[in-house]
Formats: sequence, C-alpha cells, structure tokens
Amino acid sequence: MAKAETKEEAANLHKATRAQITTLIISAFGLVAALAWNTAIQGIFVLVFGKASSVAAMLGYAVAVTIMAVIVTLYLSRLNSK
Repeated sequence: MAKAETKEEAANLHKATRAQITTLIISAFGLVAALAWNTAIQGIFVLVFGKASSVAAMLGYAVAVTIMAVIVTLYLSRLNSK
C-alpha cells in the first residue's frame, strides 16, 4: 500500500510542478507584453507631449497609465463575468 501512495504522491508532485511551470511561463509572457505596451505608450506620450523628462511629465505618464490600467481591468473583468 505504501508503494501505491508513493506513486500517487509522485504523480501529484509532477502535476503540481507542471502547473507551476505553466503559470511561470504565462507570467513571463505577460511581463514581456507589459514591457512592450509600456514602450508603445511611452512613444505615444512623447508624440503627444514632446520629449519632456521632467518629474511632472513622468508623474503625468504614471497617472495616465494607472488610469488606463484601471479602465482596462474593469472592462476585462466585466467581459469575463458575462
């Protein structure tokens, strides 16, 4: 009976490991996508406001991105709940 439990534990460990690796890979792709969007949004910001690297411009960018993230998150949450 101990051998069957060991096989079951090994199978559970393998399944959990595979799930964790899948989650990490998906997270890595999410990070790459976020960095790509960050670069694109920064480019749009420069086109609209010019090359201003002042603290006010950086704060404006941070606020704009935060507002956009909240709006998109709310939209996607509502879309997924339907």
